[in-house]
Amino acid sequence: MSIVKPQHKPSNPCFSSGPTTKFKDWDISALSGALTGRSHRSSAAKKRMQLVLDKMRSLLKLPDEYKIGILPGSDTGAFEAAMWCLLGQRPVDVFAWENFGLNWVKDALNHLKIDNVTKYTADYGLLPDLTQVNFDHDVIFTWNGTTSGVKVPNGDWISGDRSGLTLCDATSAVFAMDLPWDKLDVTTFSWQKVLGGEAQHGVIIMSPRAIERLNSYVPEWPVPILFQLARGGVANEKVYQANTINTPSMICIEDALLALNWVEENGGLDFAINKSQQNLKTVEQWVEKTQWVDFLCEKEETRSSTSICLKIVSAEYQSLNEEIQSNVISDIVSLLESEEVGYDFKAYRSAPAGFRIWGGATVEADDIAALLEWLDWAYAQVMNEKAKAA
Repeated sequence: MSIVKPQHKPSNPCFSSGPTTKFKDWDISALSGALTGRSHRSSAAKKRMQLVLDKMRSLLKLPDEYKIGILPGSDTGAFEAAMWCLLGQRPVDVFAWENFGLNWVKDALNHLKIDNVTKYTADYGLLPDLTQVNFDHDVIFTWNGTTSGVKVPNGDWISGDRSGLTLCDATSAVFAMDLPWDKLDVTTFSWQKVLGGEAQHGVIIMSPRAIERLNSYVPEWPVPILFQLARGGVANEKVYQANTINTPSMICIEDALLALNWVEENGGLDFAINKSQQNLKTVEQWVEKTQWVDFLCEKEETRSSTSICLKIVSAEYQSLNEEIQSNVISDIVSLLESEEVGYDFKAYRSAPAGFRIWGGATVEADDIAALLEWLDWAYAQVMNEKAKAA
């Protein structure tokens, strides 16, 4: 096969799924006003952190009675804190269909050693049967499988009359997908995803039902200081008052504020969601006319607009052994990196071989379109080389 080498390159070749690219026209000089050298306990620093929380609350349209706070350790730290502090009172149902969901299964079974855990899993590209859920149990799930490109289609499957809590890892969904807050008791995310912020800081959103659990239940296991959403048997309200458990980076706080201002100035949550949807549409249009590639996600209604995962389906590729298939993917990614066309879009290491293109709001659809044109060329180049070697 022969494809003419494209001439137009993406203006921004960064397609990593985390930390993700900055929004268009971001400039590091805008961080010059960050409160570096100031204590995070100072009134000035706390006001800055509170502004981040207030803008998130407003943009996400959180119910007034929900609480929001900043925790260490990115989304992982925030979700671990929720698991360690809230679980153990009831049986637990865990739904997992990719790497991070499977991590929560391991935590519940192997680390917290909860007696009554039911796991519902599915292979990459598929979603477990959500109708099996028991809402008398605490329920754990990811809204969007970052390493598989498979999301839950909506919140209709979640009961409004539940006695257990829902714990949702929504790190690659918040600010890109419409979330039904009344169905979510604990939601965690990191601003390094859809907002393109710097890493290591997580955000937790708690419903009144989750706070009530903190005030009425103490787990059997010791809870590490970094996870302590409750102290002395009551909810640690300081977490939700810009009084973080450990020291945050004031540069990261300032960077998060920049991204939030960008979303706010351009139309708010609808703007961010629509940008992500346009990015997915750009890939969908290309896949529809491209015979050698398809989505890893098998159903359109569960297809992610942020972690867009692709697989090679051509007969010539499928005829290769697994090792050579992996080499094809690596060679394509390396070739486009050497051309300064696209960085960090190889599938996650534990996922099936393929590509993962971040489609969050900070990515421009025109850049994705340019990358895909080059991807056609790179596939042809690499497969021709493999044919010659054979």
